[in-house]
Amino acid sequence: MKKIIAILAVMALVIACFAACGGKTEPKATNSDADTTAEIVENPAPTGDTLVMGTNAAFPPYEFVAEDGSYAGIDVEIATAVAEKLGKTVEVKDMEFDSLIPAVAGGSIDFVMAGLTVTDERKETVDFSDTYATGVQVIIVKEDSDIASADDLEGKKIGVQAGTTGDIYVTDDYGQENVSQFNNGSLAVQALVNGQVDCVVIDNEPAKNFVAANEGLKILATEYITEDYAAAFAKENTELHDQFNAALAELIADGTVQSIIDKYITAE
Repeated sequence: MKKIIAILAVMALVIACFAACGGKTEPKATNSDADTTAEIVENPAPTGDTLVMGTNAAFPPYEFVAEDGSYAGIDVEIATAVAEKLGKTVEVKDMEFDSLIPAVAGGSIDFVMAGLTVTDERKETVDFSDTYATGVQVIIVKEDSDIASADDLEGKKIGVQAGTTGDIYVTDDYGQENVSQFNNGSLAVQALVNGQVDCVVIDNEPAKNFVAANEGLKILATEYITEDYAAAFAKENTELHDQFNAALAELIADGTVQSIIDKYITAE
């Protein structure tokens, strides 16, 4: 019996020792610590292999939604070619036109290509790439319209796509009270067809598409204004801006950019 008591005493001493050692052990990670560790493992830092391009895909032939649902057009193809030069891919984000500059300046997209005109006002917010295309603002009217040139726009109701240079120019020239802004060019042209506006000021190339799709419209022979198109970047994103320009210069020099433009715009 004494032996049994002795054995039990030894066992109790051992258990007490373990308990004492356990009291000195570092505290276990809390639930929040464990969650943080899991988040780091499951969400590694972005690799930077994808560039997000902001655009307004209702501006053919520069950007539009193809029949298969993909994005197509001059800007999309040039952006893709530039990205390939940089070893990256392009993700197109379709947005309202007047939200593009704030989006790239705020960092939610990497760059903008949307038939975007270089202006001094926009230069205050973003940096532009080198020019890759030239745009011409024209006037669409009904075939029986009494508007023959820009000189006849005084007092007329003018339709434009909100936030575009066409919007800026005609608002400055004729006053906000004479300008109707629409989310895209197609809606502006439809307003012309329906008699809500007397004309539409928009880039020449999409104007051709809109006139071809709507019987009874025509483009006036006189130009409203000529402008340069370029990509836009946040002012802080100098690295991507410089890389983009270098790749774009190579694509212009080897004829790739012109071949893309020629694919969508047939010489007349």
